[in-house]
Amino acid sequence: MSSEVHVPVQRLRFGQTQRKDAWWLMPLITFVVFTSFIVYVTWALLQGKNYWHGNYLSPLYSPELWGDSPHAVLGPAPSWLTGLFPPFLPYSPAMLILVFPLAFRLTCYYYRGAYYKAFWADPVACAVGEPRKTYRGEAKLPLIVHNIHRYALYFALIFNVFLTYDAIQGFRFQDASGGFTFGVGVGSLVLLANAVFLGLYSASCHSLRHIVGGIFDRLSGRPVRKKVYDCVTCLNRHHPKFAWFSLVWVGFTDVYIRLCATGTITDWRIF
Repeated sequence: MSSEVHVPVQRLRFGQTQRKDAWWLMPLITFVVFTSFIVYVTWALLQGKNYWHGNYLSPLYSPELWGDSPHAVLGPAPSWLTGLFPPFLPYSPAMLILVFPLAFRLTCYYYRGAYYKAFWADPVACAVGEPRKTYRGEAKLPLIVHNIHRYALYFALIFNVFLTYDAIQGFRFQDASGGFTFGVGVGSLVLLANAVFLGLYSASCHSLRHIVGGIFDRLSGRPVRKKVYDCVTCLNRHHPKFAWFSLVWVGFTDVYIRLCATGTITDWRIF
């Protein structure tokens, strides 16, 4: 005789739960911060101006391929390029490159768990009822697109090189003779912190951890790979913190440079 006991599972209505804690707080914060970031980045992308100030270049526009600033790699945008955009959507240098870092961030394993709860209530929190009866997973559109994450990582690592270069350039100020001299301004430190936060975010990525050592069954015979794997694993424990720090700081860096470019604030030269 079978001793199994079948207990019927009661499906919770949307938002129904027995939890007494503020389970809704973290999804709400994620929703507000993410929405604010998306709205601001979209606005900044469409501006196409005030994204540089002297030796400072906004990370939302780096690398600047064609543009009006001295940082443009290929000079001003050619007519054939600007002609591709309709009159209501003028050309902006950020349009050519911003898709790559955004693809890396939007497909991030940590962020997926965060915004699934905040935007799609899938589920909104543990032990809280969700608004759907079936689970689609990531095997169909649109969520299957998240499988590009490891490829987006390669581009993100390349962009980290450009952002590190921009941080170094932030310490090179033009002198009276037209040459360059080393100096430190508040913007220099802002750009440096931005490069560090984004570097830590990329270096702590779950996909990078897999690439450097997770693909092997045993790492004992590969001491160099094991050392790198251990380092990435150590950083990976703090991946959520780096994700949020880098997100907020990218926006702050762009805001700071825009305020300097418009003359709203003056970049304080420390020395």
